[in-house]
Amino acid sequence: MGRRLGVPLAAALLAVTIGQARADDKDAKAILDKAIAALGGEEKLGKAQAFSWKSKGTVVFNGNENEMNNEVTVKGLDHFRREFGNDQFHGVVVIAGDKGWRKFGEETRELEGDALANEKRGIYLHVVPTLLVPLKGNGFKVEAKGEEKVGDKPAVVLKIVGPDGKDFTLYLDKESGMPVKQVAMVVGFQGQEYTQDTTFRDYKDYGGIKKATKIEVKRDGEKFQDMDLTEFKVLDKVDADAFAEPK
Repeated sequence: MGRRLGVPLAAALLAVTIGQARADDKDAKAILDKAIAALGGEEKLGKAQAFSWKSKGTVVFNGNENEMNNEVTVKGLDHFRREFGNDQFHGVVVIAGDKGWRKFGEETRELEGDALANEKRGIYLHVVPTLLVPLKGNGFKVEAKGEEKVGDKPAVVLKIVGPDGKDFTLYLDKESGMPVKQVAMVVGFQGQEYTQDTTFRDYKDYGGIKKATKIEVKRDGEKFQDMDLTEFKVLDKVDADAFAEPK
């Protein structure tokens, strides 16, 4: 009799599990739809296939805080260019599909293997909090994970698995829907792995798209970057040279 009862019990448990998964999917979709509407709406965000921004602030290297400027250009989830530095140093990172390069000073190195994969992961970690709509694509899996406080305000939590199979967590202000924090494992230039906490504040409207203008980054709980956005533009087209090997 025990075996005969086991079949309906297992079926009931499976039904509960499936039902909960569907409820979680529905919750995640509702949370995501609210956040997309808050940032500017799916139509406008979906058309922003390429964009650029500039920022200035500070970065910590070897325990020392340095001023730094950033210029970033992104196209889709596989083309990326970032120039950064100050009067003392200058660097460029370029990703063009399955190719990539990193340049410091006059030395350029081609990115391969894990180094290339880590930089490609960095693209979607930049793009997702900016546009959110890529999370509706097949490459991402999104789950609702309840609520937590970010600062002194409640935030809803999304656990996300990216196209590379690695996960990260996005926190959205419960009231406004705006992204307020992202937590992800990242790898530094020298191969060190960190838990990176990025917080987003002071949103401003740029042509109908809202973008955080103050971005603070901690690695393993320690200050890493404080950046102030000075410019954000959606681009109709991007010069192909932007994603060429840096010279």
